[in-house]
Amino acid sequence: MPSLSTKSHCFPLLYVFIASLVPSTFSFGFPNSVFDKRQASASAPLVDFQVYEPVLTPSGTSDQYGCIYTQLLMSYEFANSYGAPFVGEYTPPPCTFNRVTMNFTVTSQGRQFDRLALMYLGDIEVFRTSTAEPTADGIVWTYIKEMEQYNALWSEDQKIIFDLGNIVDSTYTGPFYTTLTATFFTVPDSQATADTILPISAEQSASNLGSAFSIPSQNASISYQLPQNIERAVISLSACGQIAEEFWYTNTFSSEVNTFESTAGTLYGYSPFREVQLLIDGQLAGVSWPFPIIFTGGIVPGFWRPIVGIDAFDLRQHEIDVTPWLPLLCDGASHSFEIRVAGLNDDGAGHATLSETVGSYWVVTGTIFLFLGAEGSVTTGSEPTIDSPAPSIEISSAVTMNATGANETLAYNTAVSRDISISSTIKTSAGSQAVSWTQSLAYTNFNGLTDQGFVQLTEQNTTGSDSSSSGYANTYSYPLTVNSSFFEDAAGDVGINGSLTRGLDYNVFGPSVFPSGIQNFNITTSSSFTPAGALTPLKVQVPGSLPLFSGALLSTTQTASAEYFSNATGNGSYSFGTTTQDFDFKGAEMSDPTMTYELYHRNVMAVNLTITEDTQTLTGQTFKVPVARPGLSLQVPESEGFTVRSLLGRGPGQTKAELAGGGPGSSA
Repeated sequence: MPSLSTKSHCFPLLYVFIASLVPSTFSFGFPNSVFDKRQASASAPLVDFQVYEPVLTPSGTSDQYGCIYTQLLMSYEFANSYGAPFVGEYTPPPCTFNRVTMNFTVTSQGRQFDRLALMYLGDIEVFRTSTAEPTADGIVWTYIKEMEQYNALWSEDQKIIFDLGNIVDSTYTGPFYTTLTATFFTVPDSQATADTILPISAEQSASNLGSAFSIPSQNASISYQLPQNIERAVISLSACGQIAEEFWYTNTFSSEVNTFESTAGTLYGYSPFREVQLLIDGQLAGVSWPFPIIFTGGIVPGFWRPIVGIDAFDLRQHEIDVTPWLPLLCDGASHSFEIRVAGLNDDGAGHATLSETVGSYWVVTGTIFLFLGAEGSVTTGSEPTIDSPAPSIEISSAVTMNATGANETLAYNTAVSRDISISSTIKTSAGSQAVSWTQSLAYTNFNGLTDQGFVQLTEQNTTGSDSSSSGYANTYSYPLTVNSSFFEDAAGDVGINGSLTRGLDYNVFGPSVFPSGIQNFNITTSSSFTPAGALTPLKVQVPGSLPLFSGALLSTTQTASAEYFSNATGNGSYSFGTTTQDFDFKGAEMSDPTMTYELYHRNVMAVNLTITEDTQTLTGQTFKVPVARPGLSLQVPESEGFTVRSLLGRGPGQTKAELAGGGPGSSA
């Protein structure tokens, strides 16, 4: 299978948010040495970061709740690592724990593209991340991730596989030096985690390989005979597109892919809509309409320095509650679990249906989380009632021609909506209850290509509402506006100009499998906070009198403008850019979910590598972070050997994997 640690049409992708322990009960932030380097001079390593809610990790070796144990999981250089992931062994810590945080720190220097990386415990994907693009002076970043959702795995010996495919040669000179640690500790009033965790994957760990499926070239299916005493079951889906599918939201209808074949070139097809589907025994159990991830080389590299794109360092998984299927799944027989990715097939006359395939390719896995009842009990009940009609799909397109008869513009609209409802009655060791899973989703997309395909405007929004009888509820919205233009002249000079506005609104209530972030603030132990980007660590006590929270409300928006230029005469490639991000994280009070409490807020601006504004508020206390250093242009990897169209996802071009030696079917 292809190396799944690679990326396709983006420019290099590597950024740093260093968050290390400082002396305090709970802490997160930068060590002094990193702050000093970041603020020093233009020759110092650039500290990149993702804006996200704080993750608290205790320091020391013990507290009033038990031991605090930090373990090194990986220290590894990823250089020529296509098809050769890091493989290590994990042994549980010598003390009890109910919470785990993981620290992933990376440095790189030179010229390199962005890469996709997947971490597995055995055959189960537990972390999907991507790298930033290094500079000649070097970069560094850290991401802290909550990992207690995998407690059942951390409690046993595991094989760790970290798959980050990379190539180092005379042109692409930047290896990635990585360190991965996990800290195990105990907190009071922790929520229940799954008793058994199973993969929906290619199960390649026995061969010391990553286990992700590649769709559409592989059938992403697996079968299990599950335990019969399951009381609750949730499946998460992890999926992102590569090469022809990386910028899927800009793709056109298959009937229109040749509109600008004689000018800008062939476009990618299957429409700008994608649906990731979960099927149980061939029947639809739920869907994920993907968030439009933009990696740190995406569209224009200057967008993402030093602030990376939303979720670029931690690609979010989507939860689907399959508890209504338990009367079937607990019957002692084998059952299949399959992941598919669908786009749209159109007839060229304004009609479309879901496609059975898409372009190449999507990297997908799933994880089955099982919560068990009394040993020896058998869950029974009624067959699931499935109400999942085909989605409502509306499309339209129009082409205009200029005076010469050549196609000048292409405009196309897509609107999709669907509702899913699955219910049953289950009888478990805890009694009989009615259970259900519902989803309601809506999607709109407008794409307009002008100037014979050299200018493109994309306006898209996805909204969704998921709910389970368990009390879990998730509402989300993914607005996106991108405007980009490019040129390639006969001399080989390349230029890209772009602007974007994008957002993520993500609200979670009830018993989510994945930590929602409020767990940090339900801890009554005093905590400390170091604002990322400060010259020196600034500490603040998080109030111990905060209310308990039952829900998390996350809202963030990024706006950016940037330019890229590559000179064919050998003077290098450069990108300039300005990016701002506003991030707001609130907790919904357990006693009254309509009451919210602002836990963390950050507003940050970067101009040509410079953090020019940065205000952060943690539980009501505000910090101003000093300006970093004068603005600079950033040299980035050159586009030699492939077209700027492939970088923007506008159509076929030589892929970075082929350039770097990854081989057909890989992406770099």
